[in-house]
Amino acid sequence: MAENILQKIINNRIKEIEKQKYLLSSEILQDQISQNDMYGIKYYDFKNKISNNIKDGKISIIGEIKKASPSAGVIIEKYFPQDIAKIYKSKNITCLSVLAEKEYFLGDMMDISFCKQQCDLPILCKDFFIDKYQVLYARSKGADAILIILAGVSESLANELYEQALKLNMSVIVEVHTVEEAKKALKFKEALIGINNRNLKTLKTDINTTYDIYDVLINHKGPLISESGIKTKNELLELSNKTSIKTFLIGESLLKDLDNNSIFSVL
Repeated sequence: MAENILQKIINNRIKEIEKQKYLLSSEILQDQISQNDMYGIKYYDFKNKISNNIKDGKISIIGEIKKASPSAGVIIEKYFPQDIAKIYKSKNITCLSVLAEKEYFLGDMMDISFCKQQCDLPILCKDFFIDKYQVLYARSKGADAILIILAGVSESLANELYEQALKLNMSVIVEVHTVEEAKKALKFKEALIGINNRNLKTLKTDINTTYDIYDVLINHKGPLISESGIKTKNELLELSNKTSIKTFLIGESLLKDLDNNSIFSVL
């Protein structure tokens, strides 16, 4: 059986993290976190901003910032994440999702700091978290939230990542793609749960994934998110009308038309 894309990315991240630990210890990262305010890196409540929008009956969009992806290739040749963050801010985007994975998405952890220094929006560190060390590292660069992809971690590791993030006052998005993963996600009471319409093992996208999984998650007290594959304003509104989901993570569709995209008009 061929190695899936998700596993390839995770295998690569394991090697990178081991190298990173030699350069920066957990103790140094803790010191950086405590000193960030002096350097203009402030923290915001990612989950609370989305929850408040839901209470007010508003739609939230988490605008993704990335140079490339395995499915789309290079999306933006001249890539300045801080400039995209400022555009998103001007379009009333709710939160940011910044890709930090280098090999497949051409991202960097410093991109989070660049965006945070230019834009006062909560930021999700979009990475493949497989080690508690990464949570510290993301926080040290200014991240307000992390992503736990249930398809890529064991149950015990998911628990460790979740507890580490809460200890650092970070929000957590637990990402699912199947009904079975959705059932497992329900135990993470303080998390937002993201339904990824893209199968990370094959990279195939089907927006019906949100509808297929929604009923399992309907009673989760935290915000639900539909992620990936949303190309138009009408698709977003249809998802919102047919479910109680009011939060959407969108990347490629927005990045290809940052100036005149009709999706921004729902905000």
